[in-house]
Amino acid sequence: MPAERLLYITVSSSIGEMLLAGDHTSLRHIQFKSRDFIPPPDWQAVASLPYPVAEQLDSYFAGQLRSFDLPLNPQGTAFQRKVWAALAEIPYGKAISYSELAHRIGNPRSVRAVGLANGRNPLPIVVPCHRVVGSNGALVGYGGGLPIKKALLALEGALAPQLDLF
Repeated sequence: MPAERLLYITVSSSIGEMLLAGDHTSLRHIQFKSRDFIPPPDWQAVASLPYPVAEQLDSYFAGQLRSFDLPLNPQGTAFQRKVWAALAEIPYGKAISYSELAHRIGNPRSVRAVGLANGRNPLPIVVPCHRVVGSNGALVGYGGGLPIKKALLALEGALAPQLDLF
């Protein structure tokens, strides 16, 4: 049986254009246009997705939404999905280190693997990988670029004047 064709839209935000994609039941990808992502030819452009991701992102960027309520179906390994689930537990306006994230998934020696899984998160912002920082609080690594990571943390109030590590 062939895979279901993914639907996608492009939206504008305060951090630039993003491509949002999913199937008829759940969101699977958020891509920053700065990454020069071109949708595969088997994806279908649509006027809107059948769940309110664009509306929720608008509310998030307006400072009115602190957590997303969307059907998600990120594709990845069991380890990646475990890391992504832990990312979803980091509260709005907070940041943790990669080391702390590794501890939270019960594998404190897997800091590098956690970093790689964090970097492969297909749903940035909604699954808040921007809330993970270096052990010294430094902004390190972000698929959308460090200026976007800084903007997201600033929007959430997590950059004043030191990151609020917990």
